[in-house]
Amino acid sequence: MIKYLALITLSIFLLTACNENSPNMTEGNTIIEIEAVWHSVPGDTTSTLLPMSNAKIIFSSEYGTQVKQADEDGKLTIEGLPSSTYSIACRMYYPADSSIQLVHNERDIKVVSGSPVQKTFIAEAVSSTGIAINEVYCGGPKNSIFYFYDQFIELYNLSDSTMYLDGMTVFRVSGNNEGKGPGADEDDDNDIDGVVYAFKFPGSPGGNDYPFPAKSYVVMASDAVNHTSSLSNSIDLSNADWEFYNQFSSTDIDNPNVPNLSNLRADRTADFLINLVSDVLIIATGVDTVWADGIDIETIIDGIEYQSNPDSRKTLDSRIDRGVSLSPPRYSGQSMQRREPGSDTNDGTLDWETTPHPTPGYHYN
Repeated sequence: MIKYLALITLSIFLLTACNENSPNMTEGNTIIEIEAVWHSVPGDTTSTLLPMSNAKIIFSSEYGTQVKQADEDGKLTIEGLPSSTYSIACRMYYPADSSIQLVHNERDIKVVSGSPVQKTFIAEAVSSTGIAINEVYCGGPKNSIFYFYDQFIELYNLSDSTMYLDGMTVFRVSGNNEGKGPGADEDDDNDIDGVVYAFKFPGSPGGNDYPFPAKSYVVMASDAVNHTSSLSNSIDLSNADWEFYNQFSSTDIDNPNVPNLSNLRADRTADFLINLVSDVLIIATGVDTVWADGIDIETIIDGIEYQSNPDSRKTLDSRIDRGVSLSPPRYSGQSMQRREPGSDTNDGTLDWETTPHPTPGYHYN
């Protein structure tokens, strides 16, 4: 009888406990106020400060990235941000020239629950007038058969002039896992070490046989084929502008209708593929032809380091980019692109965003 009474008492206690409300853990009652302004004459710090009307304000932390918009007066107030250390950027196009952006990036802004934060950002004019890596699709479409061969890298020419791709080289630089890590200047001799793949556009640097028109895209496919034939929710890259073709491989696909970037490393007989969630990619002029001892930083046009974990150690030399782009999950069908075509403020953390699907040859809006 005592045993049954004990069981009844325990049951009543458990039922009562289950009916109690869960603890109310309130986090993020901080108020952050931002005012974004710019000098009416870019570069002249004595000129009148004007509001960054309707500027894009980007918040990045361990909780991810969110994008807000300032009002007509360049002001934004947010309540309820969780406590964390934030990178915050404000950006808008210069009214008289869309190739120039007004940008202010600030890191290590500590937001603590209950402590208001007030910031005034004075933006500077940033001119992106050349070629930039614009989209990286690496993780593959949604699938359970580990298909990721539809990878591509996209370039954009933000300048107002035709550029030329002759002799330029695309590198995957993730081989120096020891020491400073992938994409670092390991020996402090002004070059980037750890080249894994090196693929070159035809021609010689300075040539004008392979034009890249202003305000246009160039798609470089790992395999320039219609990948929907293998997986229906993949993409068609048969009309890509260029194809990575490894002439030292007996099995690599070669679309005869798409011109090739050729492999510079005879010891690499595999197809050009990049890591699904973490890698370092670089495009250079091709002037430095001795890739084995590192790529001279002064010849590098653009680079990106992407990681799946925002807390991962950054390794790409900050002279190429100060930030890390957060990559989407593998086999998610998502891609990474610059927030604005070709716009490079040298901070990948704030320059790049995830898109729900790849956009070869156009920009996702």
